[in-house]
Amino acid sequence: MPPPSPPSESPLPSQSPSDKNFDALSGAAPAVVLSIAGYDPSAGAGVLADLKTFAALGVYGMGCITALTIQSTQGVRRVQPVDVSIVVETLDCLAEDACFRAIKVGMLGQGEVVAAVIGWLKRIPGVPVVLDPVLKSSSGKSLLDAAGFNVLRKHGLARADWITPNLDELAALTGTPRPQNRAETVKSAQKMLQMAVQWGNPTLKIVVTGGHADSPDDLLLTSEDCRWYPGGRIATTSTHGTGCAFSSALAARIALGDDPAAAVQAAKDYVTGALRHAYPVGKGNGPMDHFWKK
Repeated sequence: MPPPSPPSESPLPSQSPSDKNFDALSGAAPAVVLSIAGYDPSAGAGVLADLKTFAALGVYGMGCITALTIQSTQGVRRVQPVDVSIVVETLDCLAEDACFRAIKVGMLGQGEVVAAVIGWLKRIPGVPVVLDPVLKSSSGKSLLDAAGFNVLRKHGLARADWITPNLDELAALTGTPRPQNRAETVKSAQKMLQMAVQWGNPTLKIVVTGGHADSPDDLLLTSEDCRWYPGGRIATTSTHGTGCAFSSALAARIALGDDPAAAVQAAKDYVTGALRHAYPVGKGNGPMDHFWKK
């Protein structure tokens, strides 16, 4: 059976910054950023962590939960997808009420939800979408089924403005070996960019996060730019939710008006600081300090 395709429906109310509900540029209210992701009860990752990141960076966060998980700092025990009708109804309800300056998409869980979320995103063109392609938990638990992977691989790349894979996610999505050095990382990212062009999205911006590499350097690749952001290894076990925090910080900085290069640097600086200031919580890989201060 072929994977589900995103539904085609009527456009949602305008999400233009001139919308009467959006007045962040005048200082009357913060920019609104939406997280579409899973629920982690330990609050180290998923929607709860995204909302903490948004608050720390000065934007107003809203959230739509796509899946419930039973997990702690020691790993994921169970995943329960949220009914697709509830997901879509939640998104429609929020879009009718608020104007989003950016949207971050994280864990989606299963094919039906992936198709519905991407279909919904197509109904609000013009809002920057940061896609964090969550495939597995850090403990190795699968967080996306096969049908969802196929839909995300094609239709996600076609709609997203940004995508933030780690090295393993980059390899899975492009069907290439896991990059072992900078040259191989660039080559795999170029293939992803070619895939996006093939599916009608020549302006996709790819940020490959290097936290799992020996040297945690990040790559920004676009049709016009290729640059590296050097990083340093931080000695900590509080690494739960780094990918969620990075993609959410990136969405927040985009909402605040940063250009692409500055947004990536700001997101990297935020995660680096959150790791440096992390504190022990739980018996496993704990959370970062989302509210650290310079």
